[in-house]
Amino acid sequence: MSSQHTWADEVWTDPEGGKVVIHGTLPTVVYPNAMRPRGTWHGLAILESPDVVDMWVQEEIDEAESHGINMTYGLISGGAFSKYLEGIDSLEDVQGGRFPDPEPRRLQRNADRHERDVFFIEPLADDEDWSDYLTQQAKAVSHWRKLLGMVRSGKRWKRSVKKNLFLAQPPPKGQSNDLSSVSVLASAWWELNEWLSTPELNQRRDVRFARRIRGALHSIRAKHGDDAVLLVVAHMPQRPLILEALKGLPEKEEISSTVTHSEGSEEE
Repeated sequence: MSSQHTWADEVWTDPEGGKVVIHGTLPTVVYPNAMRPRGTWHGLAILESPDVVDMWVQEEIDEAESHGINMTYGLISGGAFSKYLEGIDSLEDVQGGRFPDPEPRRLQRNADRHERDVFFIEPLADDEDWSDYLTQQAKAVSHWRKLLGMVRSGKRWKRSVKKNLFLAQPPPKGQSNDLSSVSVLASAWWELNEWLSTPELNQRRDVRFARRIRGALHSIRAKHGDDAVLLVVAHMPQRPLILEALKGLPEKEEISSTVTHSEGSEEE
């Protein structure tokens, strides 16, 4: 499995044709132009449900009314994500703490402007299999052992940060070293979230995502042939899990693109 801290995009070639490019992002962080995808892609896959666009729009409205309100809420909400935000808030050379999440939102608006297909990989709650997964996950999170472990989440966070410090890699040439610090914080955040569930449920999620990603690639392959490229946006620490699930060649699941509408323009 590839490292959580690898900066280059992962590329997976589907034996049926086409490629999946997995682009890793750091939550709430604006990427420099040099780190944004520059290759040709025909469709975009976002590892969220379609509802996320409505959330992004609301966050933009909130920010317009009160700049920084989403960051403030995140900092006081507790949990691993607040610890992540605290960490990046202390870094001077990173544009972090931005809402809505800058890179997924920018790419979604880019796809919208250029009339590229957008696929939301997380199934809707009325999907029977996904509903069962969410129920089992809720049970896992509320297990007394996990609830007791949350009391010591500070120690677990520190251990995870320390472990990932040894795994961190220098950022791409010419970029701030603070980006490596953010990758460490992002991995610690992700690991704490994964710990709340179970390995079996996490794998079940990843395989379902991989099935739908293959289905999305199949959809754009019908238009662009074997040259079809699907750009998948994933958190950096999530990226190797998606790649591993794709390598398992799960049966593709039919999935339709979703029409999204974005107001204004956004830098590509």
